[in-house]
Amino acid sequence: MSDPKRDDAEVEGEEELEEAPRNPFDNPLFLPVLLFFLALWFGYDGWIKPMVDHLAFNRYGFVVIVVLFVWSALRARAELRAAAQQKKPE
Repeated sequence: MSDPKRDDAEVEGEEELEEAPRNPFDNPLFLPVLLFFLALWFGYDGWIKPMVDHLAFNRYGFVVIVVLFVWSALRARAELRAAAQQKKPE
């Protein structure tokens, strides 16, 4: 919602903030990379060198994290393509 008390000077200041360097956590690829390494961890513990005490947890966790990784990677790809289309001069 827009705030009726805002003036144009505040809006111009927001544009300058958008051009400021971004935080690495704002990168759309941060979550897919994190989930990829978590999937590697769960896969290693579940199948390559199984821990007998946590075998089911690691195998089910691997499947869940791979699904989340694929979902987040597709969203990141779409976000990066949309950003590239906005920056592309026509």
